[in-house]
Amino acid sequence: MIKKLNEKLKNCQLCNLCENRNQVVFGHGNLKAKIVFIGEAPGREEDEKGIPFVGRSGKLLTDAIESAGFKREDFYITNINKCRPPDNRTPKKDEIEKCLVFLKEEINIINPEIICLVGATPAKAFLGNKIKMNEIRGKIIEKGSKKFYVVFHPAYVLRGMKTRKSIFYEDINNLLNYI
Repeated sequence: MIKKLNEKLKNCQLCNLCENRNQVVFGHGNLKAKIVFIGEAPGREEDEKGIPFVGRSGKLLTDAIESAGFKREDFYITNINKCRPPDNRTPKKDEIEKCLVFLKEEINIINPEIICLVGATPAKAFLGNKIKMNEIRGKIIEKGSKKFYVVFHPAYVLRGMKTRKSIFYEDINNLLNYI
């Protein structure tokens, strides 16, 4: 079913992001994962390699996962948008909405116990625009039949103080050991 979805997405031109991409960056990992990590959109390295979270942010996420005693391959990792926005800008509302349809289908196929929203963009897309990251990060939030867990985006962590990194590692550890 994921292969069919990826085939459908391969030549997607529903928004302007398709104009500058090298390739569509599909989700990657364990199709039976209990946890799905969702970021905002591919960066330059992801666009080149076709795998989500492989740049600096991805290395930090992978390191946090491994520090908690797990492997990246234990989980499914994807983004809301499957194409890289120009200059790594935040995807626009209409770009998110067009790709969200495919992401929800992807989530239904994987059927995880928990969806980890990595950063403010996916958190707002699923939980509403009025969320405040410092208030919801590191907590399980139930909405409808889904459970969400919010963490800072690794890019935000890399740009900040060392305390952000320890918070990020602690949040990932708590999530992975929750299951």
